[in-house]
Amino acid sequence: MSTNSHDSHSGKSKTSKSDLWLIIACAAIIIFAFFDLSKTPVTYSNAERDVAERIQKVGAVQFRDAAKAARPGEDVYKAQCAACHAAGAAGAPKFGDVAAWAPRIKNSFESLVNSALKGKGAMSGQGGGEFSDLEIARAVAYMATQAGGKFKEPEAPAPAAEEKK
Repeated sequence: MSTNSHDSHSGKSKTSKSDLWLIIACAAIIIFAFFDLSKTPVTYSNAERDVAERIQKVGAVQFRDAAKAARPGEDVYKAQCAACHAAGAAGAPKFGDVAAWAPRIKNSFESLVNSALKGKGAMSGQGGGEFSDLEIARAVAYMATQAGGKFKEPEAPAPAAEEKK
């Protein structure tokens, strides 16, 4: 009996029905997933929100009660200055240390206040913070006086008289 080796390889490929359904199901899942993803809405940003983000504030304006009395130098020293000047941290002249304050007191009171407001050395500027410039000046007068200086706490300026129309 002779058998032809080509007999087993001839004819149509035989794919079972279960394999065919598996292929169709996979193709359907891929197609539906593609269309579902393509239906995802594109969100465009709100023009007003974009403008607000571009022009967001850089600083802030604080309104203070002008009628509120300025705090005395000792109170401002305790709240703002004592953290460094009580211990002499970062080269700050220690509170009450006559030798450390003497060269600074030789300069004018205005130069001491200017250094406090704008900053000097490791000390950042104290102007524009929680305390007014007048209150910082009072703290400077208090500290310098405790170290041998003879500075009087500055007074609040008199309110300007309103012009009559």
